Amino acid sequence: MKFITENKTRWITGLILLATVVTVGLIDNYTLMWAFLGVFYFIGFDEAIKLYNIKRKIHYLYATIIWVVAYFYPNPDDLFFIMALFVGAKVAYTQEHLKRKVLLPFLYPVSGFLFMLMLYRDYGIEWMFWLLIIVVLTDVGAFFVGKSIGKTPFSPSSPNKTLEGVIGGISMASIFGSVVGYATDLVPLTIAVIVSVLTATAAVFGDLFESYLKREAGVKDSGKLLPGHGGVLDRLDGYLFGAIMMLIALRALL
Repeated sequence: MKFITENKTRWITGLILLATVVTVGLIDNYTLMWAFLGVFYFIGFDEAIKLYNIKRKIHYLYATIIWVVAYFYPNPDDLFFIMALFVGAKVAYTQEHLKRKVLLPFLYPVSGFLFMLMLYRDYGIEWMFWLLIIVVLTDVGAFFVGKSIGKTPFSPSSPNKTLEGVIGGISMASIFGSVVGYATDLVPLTIAVIVSVLTATAAVFGDLFESYLKREAGVKDSGKLLPGHGGVLDRLDGYLFGAIMMLIALRALL
């Protein structure tokens, strides 16, 4: 009870987000899902631009074109590679110096959102809920196991994470994620186990990558949109890696 009262704002924000996600999921409409993801896409992209300390505004135009095209294009996850070819061609033509950070916002978070959209388009809302369950359980398991028995630091990028917590989070998400994937007839049990383990592991490193970006930028949160949680990237970091891994695993195994 003390944990809940001390984090009241975080819980309220989380419940509102969950209710919104469930509502959008139950409506199960492609245009609505594209628009819903698009809101987080643009806010997350803006947060990433600031974390990368990129000053050029042209990136926002590119990001807008990518998301609009993604609505119609049959394979939205291809668009990052098209963007990479475009940047390479532009650099070759203008002989501009290719800065290391030019493509980073399109790799993260743009690719993750494109894969989420593709997961929904290719497989459906049930798989989106499966992704949601795996990532949530990874976070919950890591938090409670880390708080109770965590002692071994996991990575300098996120000093509060422990190895015990990471193992606990992946284990919990893998076990219950496998049960959900199999019990709901999404996939056979063996595939459910593999997909759950890979997705949970990817979610851990998605969270770690965002922590690394924040440490590099010298900030506590990626933004202030979500009270008690921080920014969009703070809330979706695990999903942005997890969605990519889940979609790739499903394509390889089904």
